Amino acid sequence: MVKIRLRRMGAKKQPSYRVVVADSKAPRDGAFIETIGYYNPLTDPATIAIDEEKALRWLRQGAQPTESTANLLRRASIFDKFEAAKQDKAELG
Repeated sequence: MVKIRLRRMGAKKQPSYRVVVADSKAPRDGAFIETIGYYNPLTDPATIAIDEEKALRWLRQGAQPTESTANLLRRASIFDKFEAAKQDKAELG
């Protein structure tokens, strides 16, 4: 299964994360398919930058976001757009 998850970057006690699409069996900081954004929790407010088109494309293809990544996608209002599009498709079909 393909997952959208966080990959830890940065120095000791100064984490920053990349939002990546990876196989669920790959290690946290191991092989990944594509980088779709980044997240820095240390800035005030936290920096979230996710490529909306890439994220929506992977969600449509069935990639499952982890719980923390789903929260980031909601904060960037990408997950809401995906769910709205899925609802529209269900109403039409």
